[in-house]
Amino acid sequence: MLPEAFLERMRGMLGEEYQAFLESYEGERYHALRLNALKEGAKDAAYLGFARLTGVPWAENGYYYQAGDQPGRHPFHAAGVYYIQEPSAMAPVELLGVKPGERVLDLCAAPGGKSTQIAAKLMGQGLLLCNEIHPARAKILSENIERMGVVNACVTNETPERLAEAFSRYFDRVLVDAPCSGEGMFRKNDGACEEWSPENVRMCAERQAEILDCAAEMLCPGGRLVYSTCTFAPEENEGSVSRFLQRHPEFSLIPADVMETEKERLGLRGCDGLPAYAENPAPGLEGALRMAPHRIKGEGHFAAVLQKEGSLPQGFRRSAAGGSLKGVTEKELGEFPQFCRENLRRAGQAASAGGGVQVPSVPELLEAAAGGQPGAPRYIRFGENVYLAPAEMPGLKGLKVLRPGLHLGELKKNRFEPSHALALALSPQDVLHRWDLKADSPETAAYLNGQTFPADGEKGWYLVCADGFGMGWGKLAGGVMKNHYPRGLRLRG
Repeated sequence: MLPEAFLERMRGMLGEEYQAFLESYEGERYHALRLNALKEGAKDAAYLGFARLTGVPWAENGYYYQAGDQPGRHPFHAAGVYYIQEPSAMAPVELLGVKPGERVLDLCAAPGGKSTQIAAKLMGQGLLLCNEIHPARAKILSENIERMGVVNACVTNETPERLAEAFSRYFDRVLVDAPCSGEGMFRKNDGACEEWSPENVRMCAERQAEILDCAAEMLCPGGRLVYSTCTFAPEENEGSVSRFLQRHPEFSLIPADVMETEKERLGLRGCDGLPAYAENPAPGLEGALRMAPHRIKGEGHFAAVLQKEGSLPQGFRRSAAGGSLKGVTEKELGEFPQFCRENLRRAGQAASAGGGVQVPSVPELLEAAAGGQPGAPRYIRFGENVYLAPAEMPGLKGLKVLRPGLHLGELKKNRFEPSHALALALSPQDVLHRWDLKADSPETAAYLNGQTFPADGEKGWYLVCADGFGMGWGKLAGGVMKNHYPRGLRLRG
Protein backbone atom coordinates (compact mmCIF):
# COMPACT_ATOMS: atom_id res chain seq x y z
CA MET A 1 0.00 0.00 0.00
CA LEU A 2 1.50 3.31 -1.09
CA PRO A 3 1.36 6.06 1.57
CA GLU A 4 -1.62 8.39 1.06
CA ALA A 5 0.42 11.55 1.64
CA PHE A 6 2.89 10.37 -1.00
CA LEU A 7 0.08 9.71 -3.51
CA GLU A 8 -1.49 13.10 -2.86
CA ARG A 9 1.79 14.87 -3.56
CA MET A 10 2.47 12.83 -6.73
CA ARG A 11 -1.05 13.60 -7.98
CA GLY A 12 -0.34 17.31 -7.66
CA MET A 13 3.08 16.98 -9.31
CA LEU A 14 2.17 14.78 -12.26
CA GLY A 15 -1.31 16.01 -13.21
CA GLU A 16 -2.55 14.04 -16.21
CA GLU A 17 0.42 11.66 -15.96
CA TYR A 18 -0.57 10.56 -12.47
CA GLN A 19 -2.76 7.64 -13.59
CA ALA A 20 0.01 6.20 -15.76
CA PHE A 21 2.41 6.58 -12.82
CA LEU A 22 0.00 4.70 -10.54
CA GLU A 23 -0.54 1.90 -13.07
CA SER A 24 3.20 1.38 -13.40
CA TYR A 25 3.22 -0.13 -9.89
CA GLU A 26 1.01 -2.95 -11.13
CA GLY A 27 3.55 -4.06 -13.74
CA GLU A 28 6.61 -6.23 -13.25
CA ARG A 29 9.93 -4.69 -12.34
CA TYR A 30 12.73 -4.40 -14.87
CA HIS A 31 15.98 -6.27 -14.18
CA ALA A 32 19.40 -5.28 -15.47
CA LEU A 33 23.10 -5.97 -15.20
CA ARG A 34 26.18 -4.03 -16.23
CA LEU A 35 29.08 -5.78 -17.94
CA ASN A 36 32.47 -5.16 -16.33
CA ALA A 37 34.78 -3.39 -18.79
CA LEU A 38 37.76 -4.24 -16.55
CA LYS A 39 37.39 -7.92 -17.51
CA GLU A 40 38.79 -8.72 -20.93
CA GLY A 41 36.00 -10.28 -22.96
CA ALA A 42 33.18 -9.21 -20.63
CA LYS A 43 31.98 -6.53 -23.03
CA ASP A 44 31.04 -9.25 -25.48
CA ALA A 45 27.45 -9.89 -24.43
CA ALA A 46 27.49 -13.15 -26.40
CA TYR A 47 29.32 -14.73 -23.46
CA LEU A 48 26.16 -14.48 -21.40
CA GLY A 49 24.38 -17.38 -23.03
CA PHE A 50 22.14 -17.90 -19.99
CA ALA A 51 20.41 -14.53 -20.50
CA ARG A 52 18.50 -12.72 -23.24
CA LEU A 53 19.94 -9.23 -23.12
CA THR A 54 18.74 -5.91 -24.51
CA GLY A 55 20.57 -2.62 -24.02
CA VAL A 56 19.77 -0.03 -21.36
CA PRO A 57 19.69 3.13 -23.52
CA TRP A 58 21.31 5.50 -21.03
CA ALA A 59 24.12 3.25 -19.76
CA GLU A 60 27.28 2.03 -21.43
CA ASN A 61 27.48 -1.76 -20.95
CA GLY A 62 24.04 -1.84 -19.27
CA TYR A 63 21.62 -4.61 -20.31
CA TYR A 64 18.15 -5.74 -19.33
CA TYR A 65 17.69 -9.43 -18.61
CA GLN A 66 14.51 -11.46 -18.24
CA ALA A 67 12.84 -12.00 -14.87
CA GLY A 68 13.29 -15.78 -15.17
CA ASP A 69 17.08 -15.54 -15.53
CA GLN A 70 19.24 -16.02 -12.43
CA PRO A 71 22.50 -14.16 -13.13
CA GLY A 72 23.28 -13.91 -9.42
CA ARG A 73 23.84 -17.67 -9.25
CA HIS A 74 25.93 -17.96 -12.41
CA PRO A 75 29.72 -18.44 -12.16
CA PHE A 76 30.22 -15.23 -14.16
CA HIS A 77 28.75 -13.30 -11.23
CA ALA A 78 31.29 -14.86 -8.88
CA ALA A 79 34.03 -13.98 -11.38
CA GLY A 80 32.99 -10.31 -11.49
CA VAL A 81 32.00 -10.36 -15.17
CA TYR A 82 28.98 -8.18 -14.39
CA TYR A 83 27.21 -6.29 -11.62
CA ILE A 84 23.45 -6.66 -11.12
CA GLN A 85 22.09 -3.13 -10.92
CA GLU A 86 18.72 -1.40 -11.11
CA PRO A 87 18.59 0.18 -14.60
CA SER A 88 17.79 3.77 -13.67
CA ALA A 89 20.57 3.68 -11.03
CA MET A 90 23.09 3.43 -13.89
CA ALA A 91 22.34 6.97 -15.11
CA PRO A 92 24.19 9.20 -12.55
CA VAL A 93 27.67 7.82 -13.29
CA GLU A 94 27.12 8.37 -17.00
CA LEU A 95 26.60 12.05 -16.15
CA LEU A 96 29.80 12.24 -14.10
CA GLY A 97 32.01 12.24 -17.22
CA VAL A 98 34.82 10.20 -15.65
CA LYS A 99 38.07 9.88 -17.62
CA PRO A 100 40.97 7.46 -16.98
CA GLY A 101 43.58 8.89 -14.63
CA GLU A 102 41.28 11.20 -12.66
CA ARG A 103 40.74 11.31 -8.90
CA VAL A 104 37.13 10.43 -8.17
CA LEU A 105 35.15 10.31 -4.92
CA ASP A 106 31.97 8.28 -4.44
CA LEU A 107 30.87 9.76 -1.13
CA CYS A 108 27.86 7.55 -0.28
CA ALA A 109 28.98 4.43 -2.09
CA ALA A 110 27.38 1.26 -0.65
CA PRO A 111 26.57 -1.29 -1.90
CA GLY A 112 28.98 -0.45 -4.73
CA GLY A 113 27.05 -0.42 -8.01
CA LYS A 114 28.01 3.13 -8.89
CA SER A 115 31.56 2.75 -7.52
CA THR A 116 32.26 -0.25 -9.71
CA GLN A 117 30.71 1.62 -12.65
CA ILE A 118 33.14 4.51 -11.99
CA ALA A 119 36.02 2.05 -11.70
CA ALA A 120 35.25 0.64 -15.14
CA LYS A 121 35.44 4.14 -16.62
CA LEU A 122 38.77 4.83 -14.89
CA MET A 123 40.20 1.71 -16.60
CA GLY A 124 42.53 0.95 -13.70
CA GLN A 125 44.12 4.42 -13.84
CA GLY A 126 43.87 7.26 -11.32
CA LEU A 127 42.25 6.93 -7.90
CA LEU A 128 38.77 5.98 -6.75
CA LEU A 129 37.92 6.71 -3.13
CA CYS A 130 34.61 5.06 -2.18
CA ASN A 131 33.16 5.84 1.21
CA GLU A 132 30.29 4.52 3.29
CA ILE A 133 29.40 5.80 6.75
CA HIS A 134 27.66 2.62 7.97
CA PRO A 135 30.18 -0.15 8.87
CA ALA A 136 28.10 -3.14 7.73
CA ARG A 137 27.31 -1.50 4.39
CA ALA A 138 30.95 -0.45 4.01
CA LYS A 139 31.94 -4.12 4.28
CA ILE A 140 29.53 -5.02 1.46
CA LEU A 141 30.96 -2.16 -0.60
CA SER A 142 34.48 -3.50 -0.07
CA GLU A 143 33.41 -7.01 -1.10
CA ASN A 144 31.91 -5.72 -4.36
CA ILE A 145 35.03 -3.72 -5.17
CA GLU A 146 36.96 -6.97 -4.71
CA ARG A 147 34.59 -9.07 -6.81
CA MET A 148 34.77 -6.71 -9.76
CA GLY A 149 38.58 -6.83 -9.81
CA VAL A 150 39.14 -3.12 -9.11
CA VAL A 151 42.84 -2.39 -8.52
CA ASN A 152 42.85 1.39 -7.93
CA ALA A 153 40.19 1.89 -5.24
CA CYS A 154 40.39 2.76 -1.57
CA VAL A 155 37.36 1.98 0.63
CA THR A 156 36.77 4.12 3.72
CA ASN A 157 34.18 4.04 6.52
CA GLU A 158 34.02 7.71 7.46
CA THR A 159 31.67 10.66 7.90
CA PRO A 160 31.60 13.18 5.04
CA GLU A 161 32.79 15.81 7.51
CA ARG A 162 35.94 13.86 8.35
CA LEU A 163 36.74 13.29 4.70
CA ALA A 164 36.22 16.97 3.92
CA GLU A 165 38.83 17.83 6.55
CA ALA A 166 41.30 15.44 4.91
CA PHE A 167 40.69 16.13 1.20
CA SER A 168 40.07 19.82 0.59
CA ARG A 169 39.91 20.62 -3.18
CA TYR A 170 41.32 17.18 -3.97
CA PHE A 171 38.99 15.36 -6.42
CA ASP A 172 38.25 15.93 -10.10
CA ARG A 173 34.81 14.32 -9.86
CA VAL A 174 32.49 13.71 -6.91
CA LEU A 175 29.35 11.59 -6.88
CA VAL A 176 26.81 12.13 -4.12
CA ASP A 177 24.18 9.40 -4.43
CA ALA A 178 22.55 10.70 -1.31
CA PRO A 179 20.65 8.82 1.40
CA CYS A 180 17.01 9.62 0.72
CA SER A 181 13.42 8.66 1.46
CA GLY A 182 13.64 5.95 -1.20
CA GLU A 183 10.37 6.56 -3.01
CA GLY A 184 11.85 5.06 -6.15
CA MET A 185 12.24 1.77 -4.29
CA PHE A 186 8.59 1.39 -3.23
CA ARG A 187 7.91 -1.30 -5.83
CA LYS A 188 11.18 -3.08 -5.12
CA ASN A 189 11.20 -2.89 -1.33
CA ASP A 190 8.09 -3.02 0.85
CA GLY A 191 10.10 -1.75 3.80
CA ALA A 192 10.66 1.56 2.01
CA CYS A 193 6.89 2.18 2.07
CA GLU A 194 6.65 1.39 5.77
CA GLU A 195 9.49 3.74 6.69
CA TRP A 196 8.25 6.66 4.57
CA SER A 197 6.77 9.79 6.11
CA PRO A 198 6.76 13.53 5.31
CA GLU A 199 8.94 14.00 8.39
CA ASN A 200 11.51 11.54 7.00
CA VAL A 201 11.56 13.44 3.70
CA ARG A 202 12.42 16.65 5.56
CA MET A 203 15.04 14.89 7.67
CA CYS A 204 16.67 13.44 4.52
CA ALA A 205 16.74 16.87 2.89
CA GLU A 206 18.56 18.32 5.91
CA ARG A 207 21.14 15.55 5.87
CA GLN A 208 21.61 15.94 2.12
CA ALA A 209 22.54 19.58 2.64
CA GLU A 210 25.33 18.59 5.05
CA ILE A 211 26.67 15.95 2.66
CA LEU A 212 26.60 18.30 -0.33
CA ASP A 213 28.49 20.99 1.56
CA CYS A 214 31.23 18.48 2.34
CA ALA A 215 31.32 17.33 -1.28
CA ALA A 216 31.72 20.94 -2.45
CA GLU A 217 34.75 21.35 -0.21
CA MET A 218 36.44 18.25 -1.66
CA LEU A 219 35.92 19.12 -5.34
CA CYS A 220 38.77 20.92 -7.05
CA PRO A 221 38.16 24.10 -9.12
CA GLY A 222 36.65 23.24 -12.48
CA GLY A 223 35.48 19.87 -11.19
CA ARG A 224 32.12 18.18 -11.64
CA LEU A 225 29.70 17.04 -8.93
CA VAL A 226 26.70 14.81 -9.68
CA TYR A 227 23.94 14.73 -7.06
CA SER A 228 21.44 11.89 -7.31
CA THR A 229 18.68 10.19 -5.32
CA CYS A 230 16.24 7.33 -5.82
CA THR A 231 13.29 9.40 -4.62
CA PHE A 232 10.63 11.51 -6.37
CA ALA A 233 10.36 14.10 -3.57
CA PRO A 234 11.10 17.61 -4.92
CA GLU A 235 12.18 18.70 -1.45
CA GLU A 236 15.07 16.21 -1.67
CA ASN A 237 15.74 16.68 -5.38
CA GLU A 238 15.22 20.09 -6.98
CA GLY A 239 14.85 21.59 -3.51
CA SER A 240 18.19 20.23 -2.26
CA VAL A 241 19.93 21.38 -5.43
CA SER A 242 18.37 24.86 -5.29
CA ARG A 243 19.34 25.39 -1.65
CA PHE A 244 22.85 24.12 -2.38
CA LEU A 245 23.27 26.66 -5.19
CA GLN A 246 22.12 29.45 -2.89
CA ARG A 247 24.83 28.44 -0.40
CA HIS A 248 27.47 27.86 -3.10
CA PRO A 249 27.33 30.47 -5.88
CA GLU A 250 30.61 29.08 -7.23
CA PHE A 251 28.57 26.18 -8.67
CA SER A 252 26.23 26.15 -11.66
CA LEU A 253 23.85 23.62 -13.19
CA ILE A 254 24.68 22.07 -16.54
CA PRO A 255 22.25 19.95 -18.59
CA ALA A 256 22.05 16.25 -17.78
CA ASP A 257 22.18 14.88 -21.31
CA VAL A 258 22.08 11.12 -20.97
CA MET A 259 19.00 9.85 -22.79
CA GLU A 260 18.98 8.84 -26.44
CA THR A 261 15.77 10.64 -27.42
CA GLU A 262 14.04 13.81 -26.27
CA LYS A 263 11.08 11.74 -25.14
CA GLU A 264 13.32 9.72 -22.82
CA ARG A 265 15.41 12.71 -21.71
CA LEU A 266 13.16 13.60 -18.82
CA GLY A 267 13.73 17.03 -17.36
CA LEU A 268 11.04 18.70 -15.26
CA ARG A 269 8.31 18.08 -17.82
CA GLY A 270 5.09 17.24 -15.97
CA CYS A 271 6.21 18.61 -12.59
CA ASP A 272 4.08 21.75 -12.56
CA GLY A 273 3.67 21.54 -8.80
CA LEU A 274 7.39 21.97 -8.11
CA PRO A 275 7.30 25.52 -6.67
CA ALA A 276 4.98 24.34 -3.91
CA TYR A 277 7.64 21.91 -2.73
CA ALA A 278 10.88 23.77 -3.47
CA GLU A 279 11.00 27.46 -2.67
CA ASN A 280 13.12 29.63 -4.96
CA PRO A 281 13.97 26.92 -7.52
CA ALA A 282 17.33 27.53 -9.16
CA PRO A 283 17.59 28.54 -12.82
CA GLY A 284 18.43 25.64 -15.10
CA LEU A 285 16.55 22.93 -13.21
CA GLU A 286 14.87 21.95 -16.46
CA GLY A 287 18.21 20.37 -17.31
CA ALA A 288 18.14 18.01 -14.34
CA LEU A 289 17.22 14.38 -14.94
CA ARG A 290 13.97 13.09 -13.44
CA MET A 291 13.29 9.43 -14.24
CA ALA A 292 9.94 7.86 -13.33
CA PRO A 293 8.63 4.29 -13.78
CA HIS A 294 5.78 5.27 -16.10
CA ARG A 295 8.23 6.91 -18.52
CA ILE A 296 11.22 4.57 -18.56
CA LYS A 297 12.06 0.90 -18.02
CA GLY A 298 13.28 1.38 -14.47
CA GLU A 299 12.21 2.28 -10.94
CA GLY A 300 13.12 5.96 -10.99
CA HIS A 301 16.00 8.31 -10.19
CA PHE A 302 16.86 11.99 -9.99
CA ALA A 303 20.21 13.48 -10.98
CA ALA A 304 21.63 16.98 -11.34
CA VAL A 305 25.05 17.91 -12.73
CA LEU A 306 26.86 20.72 -10.93
CA GLN A 307 30.01 22.41 -12.22
CA LYS A 308 32.46 24.24 -9.95
CA GLU A 309 33.86 27.44 -11.39
CA GLY A 310 37.56 28.01 -11.97
CA SER A 311 40.42 25.80 -13.06
CA LEU A 312 43.54 24.36 -11.52
CA PRO A 313 46.39 26.88 -11.57
CA GLN A 314 49.53 25.97 -13.49
CA GLY A 315 51.69 23.74 -11.30
CA PHE A 316 48.94 23.25 -8.71
CA ARG A 317 49.72 20.28 -6.45
CA ARG A 318 46.80 18.72 -4.66
CA SER A 319 47.57 17.52 -1.17
CA ALA A 320 45.67 15.65 1.51
CA ALA A 321 45.80 16.41 5.21
CA GLY A 322 47.45 13.03 5.76
CA GLY A 323 50.31 13.92 3.44
CA SER A 324 51.79 11.41 1.01
CA LEU A 325 51.48 7.67 1.43
CA LYS A 326 54.77 5.98 2.23
CA GLY A 327 55.19 2.54 0.76
CA VAL A 328 57.48 -0.34 1.70
CA THR A 329 60.32 -1.89 -0.30
CA GLU A 330 60.36 -5.38 -1.76
CA LYS A 331 62.65 -6.42 1.08
CA GLU A 332 59.77 -5.84 3.49
CA LEU A 333 57.39 -8.06 1.52
CA GLY A 334 58.66 -11.40 2.81
CA GLU A 335 57.91 -14.29 0.45
CA PHE A 336 55.68 -12.25 -1.87
CA PRO A 337 58.36 -11.63 -4.55
CA GLN A 338 59.06 -15.37 -4.64
CA PHE A 339 55.33 -16.06 -5.08
CA CYS A 340 55.31 -13.69 -8.06
CA ARG A 341 58.31 -15.38 -9.70
CA GLU A 342 56.75 -18.82 -9.29
CA ASN A 343 53.17 -18.00 -10.26
CA LEU A 344 52.86 -14.79 -12.30
CA ARG A 345 54.10 -13.91 -15.76
CA ARG A 346 56.36 -10.92 -16.19
CA ALA A 347 54.83 -7.64 -17.30
CA GLY A 348 53.93 -7.74 -20.96
CA GLN A 349 51.12 -6.64 -23.16
CA ALA A 350 48.26 -4.97 -21.23
CA ALA A 351 44.80 -6.48 -21.43
CA SER A 352 42.88 -4.51 -24.06
CA ALA A 353 39.75 -2.81 -22.77
CA GLY A 354 38.64 -1.44 -26.14
CA GLY A 355 38.21 2.13 -27.29
CA GLY A 356 41.96 2.72 -27.50
CA VAL A 357 42.35 2.74 -23.69
CA GLN A 358 44.11 -0.13 -21.97
CA VAL A 359 43.72 -1.50 -18.48
CA PRO A 360 47.16 -1.99 -16.86
CA SER A 361 47.75 -5.65 -16.07
CA VAL A 362 48.52 -6.67 -12.49
CA PRO A 363 52.07 -7.77 -13.42
CA GLU A 364 52.67 -4.33 -14.95
CA LEU A 365 51.46 -2.64 -11.78
CA LEU A 366 53.59 -4.88 -9.57
CA GLU A 367 56.69 -4.25 -11.67
CA ALA A 368 56.09 -0.50 -11.51
CA ALA A 369 55.71 -0.67 -7.74
CA ALA A 370 58.94 -2.65 -7.40
CA GLY A 371 60.75 0.02 -9.40
CA GLY A 372 59.73 2.67 -6.87
CA GLN A 373 59.52 5.45 -9.44
CA PRO A 374 57.50 8.63 -8.74
CA GLY A 375 53.91 8.28 -9.89
CA ALA A 376 53.97 4.48 -9.59
CA PRO A 377 51.78 2.26 -7.36
CA ARG A 378 53.22 1.48 -3.95
CA TYR A 379 53.43 -1.61 -1.80
CA ILE A 380 52.07 -1.14 1.72
CA ARG A 381 51.72 -3.48 4.70
CA PHE A 382 49.12 -3.65 7.45
CA GLY A 383 50.45 -6.27 9.84
CA GLU A 384 50.99 -9.38 7.75
CA ASN A 385 48.68 -8.21 4.94
CA VAL A 386 50.24 -6.83 1.77
CA TYR A 387 48.44 -4.31 -0.47
CA LEU A 388 49.16 -2.53 -3.71
CA ALA A 389 48.12 1.10 -3.24
CA PRO A 390 47.13 3.18 -6.29
CA ALA A 391 49.71 5.62 -7.62
CA GLU A 392 47.55 8.59 -6.59
CA MET A 393 46.89 7.33 -3.05
CA PRO A 394 47.43 10.02 -0.37
CA GLY A 395 48.26 9.41 3.26
CA LEU A 396 45.28 8.06 5.19
CA LYS A 397 46.44 8.47 8.78
CA GLY A 398 43.54 8.90 11.20
CA LEU A 399 40.88 7.63 8.76
CA LYS A 400 38.94 4.38 9.00
CA VAL A 401 40.14 2.40 6.00
CA LEU A 402 38.71 -0.97 5.02
CA ARG A 403 40.65 -1.48 1.78
CA PRO A 404 43.68 0.73 0.97
CA GLY A 405 44.06 -0.64 -2.55
CA LEU A 406 44.37 -4.12 -4.04
CA HIS A 407 44.79 -6.77 -1.32
CA LEU A 408 47.58 -9.02 -2.58
CA GLY A 409 47.59 -11.56 0.23
CA GLU A 410 48.96 -12.49 3.63
CA LEU A 411 52.44 -13.32 4.86
CA LYS A 412 52.41 -16.62 6.74
CA LYS A 413 55.33 -18.49 8.30
CA ASN A 414 57.86 -18.98 5.49
CA ARG A 415 55.20 -18.56 2.78
CA PHE A 416 52.84 -16.12 1.10
CA GLU A 417 49.14 -16.90 0.63
CA PRO A 418 47.50 -14.93 -2.21
CA SER A 419 44.19 -13.20 -1.61
CA HIS A 420 40.88 -13.79 -3.37
CA ALA A 421 41.04 -10.13 -4.45
CA LEU A 422 44.28 -10.82 -6.35
CA ALA A 423 42.69 -13.78 -8.15
CA LEU A 424 39.79 -11.62 -9.33
CA ALA A 425 42.10 -8.80 -10.46
CA LEU A 426 44.29 -11.10 -12.54
CA SER A 427 43.65 -11.96 -16.15
CA PRO A 428 44.14 -15.65 -16.99
CA GLN A 429 46.99 -14.48 -19.24
CA ASP A 430 48.79 -13.04 -16.21
CA VAL A 431 49.39 -16.38 -14.45
CA LEU A 432 51.76 -19.27 -15.14
CA HIS A 433 49.24 -21.89 -14.01
CA ARG A 434 45.52 -21.86 -14.78
CA TRP A 435 42.83 -24.52 -14.59
CA ASP A 436 40.07 -24.11 -17.15
CA LEU A 437 36.52 -25.25 -16.51
CA LYS A 438 33.29 -24.81 -18.44
CA ALA A 439 30.97 -22.33 -16.76
CA ASP A 440 28.01 -24.69 -16.93
CA SER A 441 29.92 -27.79 -15.81
CA PRO A 442 29.35 -29.74 -12.56
CA GLU A 443 33.06 -29.18 -11.79
CA THR A 444 32.56 -25.42 -11.71
CA ALA A 445 29.56 -25.75 -9.41
CA ALA A 446 31.61 -28.04 -7.17
CA TYR A 447 34.47 -25.55 -7.04
CA LEU A 448 32.14 -22.70 -6.04
CA ASN A 449 30.77 -25.00 -3.33
CA GLY A 450 34.28 -25.40 -1.89
CA GLN A 451 35.03 -28.92 -3.09
CA THR A 452 38.45 -30.26 -4.06
CA PHE A 453 38.93 -32.20 -7.30
CA PRO A 454 41.55 -34.49 -8.86
CA ALA A 455 44.08 -32.75 -11.13
CA ASP A 456 47.42 -33.52 -12.78
CA GLY A 457 50.12 -30.98 -13.39
CA GLU A 458 52.93 -28.99 -11.84
CA LYS A 459 52.29 -28.34 -8.17
CA GLY A 460 51.56 -24.81 -7.00
CA TRP A 461 48.92 -22.10 -7.18
CA TYR A 462 46.39 -22.19 -10.03
CA LEU A 463 43.88 -19.58 -11.16
CA VAL A 464 40.64 -21.55 -11.56
CA CYS A 465 38.67 -20.16 -14.52
CA ALA A 466 35.15 -20.50 -15.91
CA ASP A 467 35.12 -20.01 -19.69
CA GLY A 468 38.20 -17.81 -19.44
CA PHE A 469 37.23 -15.74 -16.39
CA GLY A 470 39.12 -16.24 -13.13
CA MET A 471 36.95 -17.27 -10.16
CA GLY A 472 39.55 -17.89 -7.46
CA TRP A 473 42.58 -19.90 -6.39
CA GLY A 474 43.28 -23.59 -6.22
CA LYS A 475 46.52 -25.19 -5.01
CA LEU A 476 47.67 -28.38 -6.71
CA ALA A 477 49.58 -30.96 -4.72
CA GLY A 478 49.62 -34.77 -4.83
CA GLY A 479 47.13 -35.00 -7.70
CA VAL A 480 44.48 -32.97 -5.84
CA MET A 481 43.43 -29.37 -6.45
CA LYS A 482 42.82 -27.94 -2.99
CA ASN A 483 40.04 -25.40 -2.95
CA HIS A 484 40.85 -21.85 -1.82
CA TYR A 485 37.54 -20.25 -2.77
CA PRO A 486 36.52 -18.21 0.34
CA ARG A 487 34.16 -20.03 2.68
CA GLY A 488 31.87 -17.04 3.08
CA LEU A 489 31.24 -16.87 -0.67
CA ARG A 490 30.56 -20.53 -1.34
CA LEU A 491 27.29 -21.42 -3.03
CA ARG A 492 24.97 -24.03 -1.62
CA GLY A 493 22.13 -25.89 -3.25
